[in-house]
Formats: sequence, structure tokens, C-alpha cells
Amino acid sequence: MKVVIINGSPRPNGNTTIAINEMIRVFDKNKVDYEVFQIGNKNIRGCVACNACRRTGRCAYNDVVNEIATELEDANGLVIATPVYYASANATLVACLDRLFYSAKYDKTMKVGASVVCGRRGGLSATFDQLNKYFSINQMPIVSSNYWNSIHGGAPGEAARDSEGLQTMRVLANNMIFLMRSIELGKEEFGLPEPEAKTFTNFIR
Repeated sequence: MKVVIINGSPRPNGNTTIAINEMIRVFDKNKVDYEVFQIGNKNIRGCVACNACRRTGRCAYNDVVNEIATELEDANGLVIATPVYYASANATLVACLDRLFYSAKYDKTMKVGASVVCGRRGGLSATFDQLNKYFSINQMPIVSSNYWNSIHGGAPGEAARDSEGLQTMRVLANNMIFLMRSIELGKEEFGLPEPEAKTFTNFIR
């Protein structure tokens, strides 16, 4: 099993990292491989709709987005984690995800997705919903926990005192492992669902 983890925080050792590290302890215990990409402090531009990726399968801007895409192709799951800014995800993370999911043309069906949000007080549920949309449009099962996948912390290190949030991360990681393993068994026994060619419509015709 392998998981790709994208940390959208600009702070390498911030509260979002505390949440991720709680999941990583579970992954280590269960011998699940993982690769962490700290992208919140990188200069990542948004998609410009050039559509070069339709020909190449890679984004025309050759940065960390293409590195993540390469790792994700062979991974079983993806964790997206972010601090909350104005009731939404870090803009750098959104730019990364828009380009990643649009340019990586390989099939993501049944890769497991988990979103993690960290905030001082409000906006966590809205951000959680925002991130889950990347999974739900790509036939990626979304992992749940025993609460919405969130942890609270404002000042550096505060998230380590959110015992409920830390438990939410551990349960999330264990559920993610179970779901990834179950899907692998299902693929061996039954295969993936038979794909259909995508039907595109336009609301003005």
C-alpha cells in the first residue's frame, strides 16, 4: 500500500503537519508507504487552460505538480491537508490540485481520498467539502472518520492539544488503510467496475 500526502500549509512544522504526523504514525504501524509533498510554501501558479496536457498527459508547467502526479499514479490513496483561509483551502494548494487533477489523465478510479483541514475556529466544514469535490468527480472513494476530518489549532503547536482532533486523524488513517486493502482485494476478485465513455453536455445547447 502507498499513500501520497499533500501538505498545503506554508509552515513545514505547523498545526497541519501535526495532523498529518498523527496519520503517519498509523501508516508506519501498518507498514503503509507514504510520500509527503510540502507545497504550501512553493510558488505554484494556477491552471491557464492551455490544454497541453491533453497531448502529453503532463502539465505544461513542469514543477512539483508533475512530481505529485507521477507518485500518485501508482499509489492507492491520496491525503490532502490544508489550513483554513477565509473558510477555504490555501490558494497555493487549490492551484496545485486544479492542475494535478486536470493534467494527470490516468484513471484515478478507486484510489482512496482523504481530506484533512486545520483551523483556529470556523470554516473547517466548508473547506472539508471543498477538498472532497476533487475526489468525488474522479470516482475516488472518500474516507470518513468518527468526526469530520478536522483538527483545531491557531498558534503553532496548538493542534497537539486537540485530543479529539488527533483521534479523528488516527481513525481516519485506520479507515483509509482498511478501505485501500479492501479495494485491492475487490479488484483481485471482481475487477474494477466496467467503465463507460464520458458523456459531455452543454447547458446552452
